[in-house]
Amino acid sequence: MNILLVALGGSLGAVLRFMISNVILARSRSHFPYGTLIVNFLGSFLLGILLSYGVQEKERLLLAVGFMGAFTTFSTFQVECVRLYREKQYRVVSWYILSSYILGIGATYFGFYVAH
Repeated sequence: MNILLVALGGSLGAVLRFMISNVILARSRSHFPYGTLIVNFLGSFLLGILLSYGVQEKERLLLAVGFMGAFTTFSTFQVECVRLYREKQYRVVSWYILSSYILGIGATYFGFYVAH
């Protein structure tokens, strides 16, 4: 049952990430990977809210591990950083790394704050 919860949440999170990233990508003319940044920021914020409520194990598996695990994406972040670096977009990749970490940690903290 636990595996099914993670799989269900993961499939929904991955599809939503794909949809949001594509909408943002279609509207952006920048080298900056706004789609991944926004999805990771939003996911960090929502995960902060979710975990601050002390959810039950089944909810944690479905929402935190499955949905948020697939919705946010550290691997895509890494690939985009390497791509920007190889394209010699040094300023863009620097801002992307800094903003991802600062906004991600800030969003998680803010999610905990909002929930309390």
